[in-house]
Amino acid sequence: MSPDALDLVETLPARGAGLSALRYVALSTAAVRAVQAGGPDAHGQPAEHHISDGGGNPCRHCLEDIAAGEEMLILAWRPFDGAQPYAETGPIFLHARPCRRHDEKAGTPPVVKSRPAFMMRAYGADGRIRYGTGGLVETPALEARALDLLADRETAWVDLRSRGYGCFQCRLERA
Repeated sequence: MSPDALDLVETLPARGAGLSALRYVALSTAAVRAVQAGGPDAHGQPAEHHISDGGGNPCRHCLEDIAAGEEMLILAWRPFDGAQPYAETGPIFLHARPCRRHDEKAGTPPVVKSRPAFMMRAYGADGRIRYGTGGLVETPALEARALDLLADRETAWVDLRSRGYGCFQCRLERA
């Protein structure tokens, strides 16, 4: 079965994974396949092709690290529907080869479990930052903080960003 076909298969959380009140939302398969096929990034340029050194290059589609020696793409990404002052654009990594999209029902993805902390920010339905919600959150406290932010109905989603560079990792939404 192709990775695209695998995205259509509905799966249950892994045994012992438990049911989370959060969905970890990766980049859409359609958007990723377009970039992998040479389509433009957020700046209108094709992605750069590189070889991963295995030093923490998280794919934003499968939400797993890209292994050392694997071909990867580096591109500009804007995780917002349109341009506006809060629609930040920054660099991300993707596998150059097709990979299976992270299953939103599978709980905490490998790239989140393997990092000590993240920057976290809540956004309203208008795509604007909800002031007072941003900050560095240690991974063990991440889900509790995200659920606290999402308990406020003015919060539409929460973005996770790398703690060192602020690069977009994935989106958290209510399950």
